[in-house]
Amino acid sequence: MQNSQLENARELPPLPAPQTATEPDVGASLEEVSAVNHDDNGAVIQLGLDDGYAYTKLALADGRLVAIPSRGRIGQAGITWMDAAQQQIFEYDTEGSRYAVGQIDGESTCYDGYPISGLHRAIVQHAFQEAKLAGHSVHVVSGLPVSSFYFKDGQKREQAISLKCDSLKIAVQPVSTGGLYATQRLPVAVAFHEVIPEALAAWYDQVIRQRADGVALDARLLEASMAIVDIGGRTTDYVVVQNQGIVHRSSGSLTRGLLDVQAQVAREIQKRFDLETLGEQTLAAAISSGSVRLHGRAHDVSELVRAAQHELVVQIHAETRRQLGMGAELDTVVFVGGGSAALAEHLADWFPQQRIAEHPGFANARGMLKYLQYVCEEPTSRN
Repeated sequence: MQNSQLENARELPPLPAPQTATEPDVGASLEEVSAVNHDDNGAVIQLGLDDGYAYTKLALADGRLVAIPSRGRIGQAGITWMDAAQQQIFEYDTEGSRYAVGQIDGESTCYDGYPISGLHRAIVQHAFQEAKLAGHSVHVVSGLPVSSFYFKDGQKREQAISLKCDSLKIAVQPVSTGGLYATQRLPVAVAFHEVIPEALAAWYDQVIRQRADGVALDARLLEASMAIVDIGGRTTDYVVVQNQGIVHRSSGSLTRGLLDVQAQVAREIQKRFDLETLGEQTLAAAISSGSVRLHGRAHDVSELVRAAQHELVVQIHAETRRQLGMGAELDTVVFVGGGSAALAEHLADWFPQQRIAEHPGFANARGMLKYLQYVCEEPTSRN
């Protein structure tokens, strides 16, 4: 990356002096009161939503981090639960279609239209329900891959951004649980939704620091030339920020991620054991443990997992060198995303100034929440 590329950089939204999100002053306006996070009486709750192709993650202002697999399918679950407390698959209705979400072999999320689909809304609603937000309204910041958010010249893809903003506001109704002790579940309504580039969210997470005595900007990181490498489920995203501007020549997306490991391991297991199909949950367990259980026996497939991971790492390394070069003019390179945690041992020595973010799988969600709290316009003033 060269300093001359700054002419291709676009300024980020200004970072105002952050204020702590505590109880408002007695004389605060309605907007200020509404911006405070509440947890009772159905009031608005602020959250960061990293709605990935592999996992859906939430960061809430009360400090909770919630993650669920992005796993669901159109249609009914086909299971009646004798005890609602044991229910593992839940149903949701949106725009006249029903979706089953949870511990289920789901449909693929790896398609361009997923972020504006009914399947996406059902999975996100399930994440809200798992976070115990039923009956509340929420203000949300989510993301799109860098190449889905920006054209190559740095202009925003306004239509794609608008479609995603609007889609998440479409109503989703949880279906009442069945069984002997049926219960009615209240929906979570999205009252405000803004979309920012994935990976850039992780930059906000780095530079905005929450402390016991309030919130501060990290002046050193704010002025640093920083690259974010976000290894996710479907994509690996790159954002370079220099002097608080995005350098677009060194930013973009590679359509490769952890789901490619999953797909390759599935193909190899099916080939080795002559299987027509392999359930998603069985596959996830095989990748996690290195062993697959078939016909009542455990089979070691760890070398298949390692081979698939190696192939992905080679592809990501090549793209990283293309985007960032040797990184000589970068002050720091931060790896984030669930893939950075899963592949940490393979990323150890790519750059002398690199590091993996704390809890890297939640870096985007945390940054989205911080952006909502301290950077974007007051949510109550917008639709």
